[in-house]
Amino acid sequence: MKGLILCAGIGTRLQPFTNIKPKGLLPVANKPLIHYGIEKLVELGIDEIGIVIRPNLHSMFMEDVGVGERWNVNITYIFQINPLGISDAVKHAEAYMNNEPFVLLLGDNLITEDLHDLCHAITHDNHDAAILLRKVANPSAFGIAEISHDRIIGLEEKPSEPKSDLAVLGSYAFTPSIFQAVHAINPSARGEYEITDAIQWLIQHNYSVTYQMTEKNFSDVGTMEGWLEANRWMLTQLADEGLLATRTDYPGTTLIPPVCIDPSAELINCVIGPYVTIGPNIKLESCTLDNSILLEYAILNPNHYPMTNSIISPLSMFVQEDGGSGK
Repeated sequence: MKGLILCAGIGTRLQPFTNIKPKGLLPVANKPLIHYGIEKLVELGIDEIGIVIRPNLHSMFMEDVGVGERWNVNITYIFQINPLGISDAVKHAEAYMNNEPFVLLLGDNLITEDLHDLCHAITHDNHDAAILLRKVANPSAFGIAEISHDRIIGLEEKPSEPKSDLAVLGSYAFTPSIFQAVHAINPSARGEYEITDAIQWLIQHNYSVTYQMTEKNFSDVGTMEGWLEANRWMLTQLADEGLLATRTDYPGTTLIPPVCIDPSAELINCVIGPYVTIGPNIKLESCTLDNSILLEYAILNPNHYPMTNSIISPLSMFVQEDGGSGK
């Protein structure tokens, strides 16, 4: 079984930060988002992974991901010049899959659920597709599954009138039959080849499509709010697992956990936390921060007013206040 991670999206809703780095390389708890996806595939015993990117991003991915040495896997980059939807990206990976089943992850989704059952549905239970579902409060923002008698009977992408609250999360397992589907479908109203349409094609042509439910944390890191949310729960999870080793001897500084601070950062007379990630090569003095992400080389002036719900890079700043946002 192979793995496929999709990272060719433009990331319009995360601009201007995605003008500097693509979504898949943005950090959550000081680790590039795509690293979590690779680790999820490694947990499944997968050691052949394709990553779909735009050609101009190749050097960035080589720098932050490489060809898989640190995970003892083989990574192959697959180029999608024009990102025209998930099914289009899957279509580009057909030759790489070489008629093998595979696990598909979206590079801007952070998933904590164990995916062994998803794989087992394909490799042992003779299903043609398996998808991860979770109940959500805002189903119109997701692909939504309709279920009857424990069977998926319909899928719809971002419906204005959802038939259920079961969202299709960014984790799938497929047999090669999915390639028939992605070649057969037409673009949706928004001009993209939707993976939900491809799975619906499988259903309509009597292929077996099953699902796995989860109640565990997930985030679509496609918006500023989603990025901050992912940072919050990932910091909490890492702290609960004892995996946040953070210095506490910063002069005059109070840390309110959970926080993640790169060892190269310097802090003097600050109040940091909770839910703060501070990247490499940052120096802060007399600053107060909570629920925020500071990217590498970010600048925050001394005695700056307290910052909350913020994402800060050397060139850009996002601040969310009272439910609103601005840059």
